[in-house]
Amino acid sequence: MTDKTTNQTAEQGEQPFLSHLFELRDRLLRIVMVVGLIFVVLFYFANDLYTLLADPLLRYLPSGKMQAIDVITPIFTPLKLALVTSIFLGMPFILYQIWRFVAPGLYEHEKKLAVPLIVSSILLFYAGMAFAYFVVFPLVFEFLTQFVPAGVEMATDIARYLDFVLKMFFAFGVAFEVPIATILVIAAGMTTPEKLAKKRPYIIVAAFTLGMLLTPPDIISQVMLALPMWVLFEAGILFAKIMLKKRLEARAREEAELDEDLSEEDMDAELDRAIAEEESLNRDK
Repeated sequence: MTDKTTNQTAEQGEQPFLSHLFELRDRLLRIVMVVGLIFVVLFYFANDLYTLLADPLLRYLPSGKMQAIDVITPIFTPLKLALVTSIFLGMPFILYQIWRFVAPGLYEHEKKLAVPLIVSSILLFYAGMAFAYFVVFPLVFEFLTQFVPAGVEMATDIARYLDFVLKMFFAFGVAFEVPIATILVIAAGMTTPEKLAKKRPYIIVAAFTLGMLLTPPDIISQVMLALPMWVLFEAGILFAKIMLKKRLEARAREEAELDEDLSEEDMDAELDRAIAEEESLNRDK
């Protein structure tokens, strides 16, 4: 009898585990299908996408053209760009599927906090990429082309340019996530806005150090990455203060409502006690 009960318990434990695996498989298949559909659409426009991506550099090249060193590079590089673009465009759907898989295991207050943070992180990542393309790239490429030695023509390989651009997109996209990281650290109780504000000099030094490590060895791109990180860090502290203030106000309202409930209960108890005393007095009479 004991062995039978043990086997039933083991089977019940295996079923939820297998159901989670099946759900994870289904959501991964949906992600692959959506990214694949986006890639099929972008496949036809792969060369146009690369021309658009290369425009910040092409406008400053003397010949106005780039070069392809390897034989397969002219075909492989635009396709690689189309695939990466498909993943970037499908990121909201990817994060949504991850959220639907994780959400059942979260508490209600965690869900309320996670949804705006996920949406904000997506928008901030896209904002970082747009900032790199429209602001940083023109300044950096104009600066770099002014230091080409005499007798040397700058002709960048298309594959290396794509790797450079993707690295910059990722660096600025992650850098723009600083407010989200700041809010999460404070919301988890690991620190407070006041303590983080006191560490501002260290944050500035860390921002410029990351700018030096994640960008090319030129002062413009380093500063253009470090300054937004610093500004976004300050924005994260500000929003964290607002979040904590709202949390304290909600807690104060709950305590006030609890006190009102207790006072009403006390009043009812006092009324019952008074009625009982009157009844006892009437009986005595």
